[in-house]
Amino acid sequence: MSHSRIDLFKQHPSTVQAMMALENQLKAGTLPIQLKELVKMRVSQINACAFCIDMHAAVARNHGVTDRSLHLLAAWREAGLFDARERAALAWAEALTRLSATEGVPDDLYAAVQAQFSEAEIVELTLAVVAINGWNRFQIALRAPLPESAAAAAGQR
Repeated sequence: MSHSRIDLFKQHPSTVQAMMALENQLKAGTLPIQLKELVKMRVSQINACAFCIDMHAAVARNHGVTDRSLHLLAAWREAGLFDARERAALAWAEALTRLSATEGVPDDLYAAVQAQFSEAEIVELTLAVVAINGWNRFQIALRAPLPESAAAAAGQR
């Protein structure tokens, strides 16, 4: 990646504050952080956001997600490593991230998510996808440089 374009944290702190409000809402939720981090990682993989992949891998590891799970996340359908709840969440995240490709969110996918999550949890899961897609777009568009370490990135948000 070439040089950074704009330092969002320095140039527009009110936007960072608004994005952090989304993150704080997620933190107040009931979904396990491990599940939310898998979703954030998968969305960041789809969007090819190196900054967010690096950061969320560190956060996920810090909360007990194994390296094996992280390495196989891009191939979650084939890996056989993820449980039904994780698979439903990952499918939901992919569909919401690729709305034009999925032509919306198909009813069968919603039914699969509804079988695993309460309505409140579906809203929370959707918020996680919305938030990470927003961060990905900021980081990619503004060319956020990778920090020296993933731990440093995790401390930034």
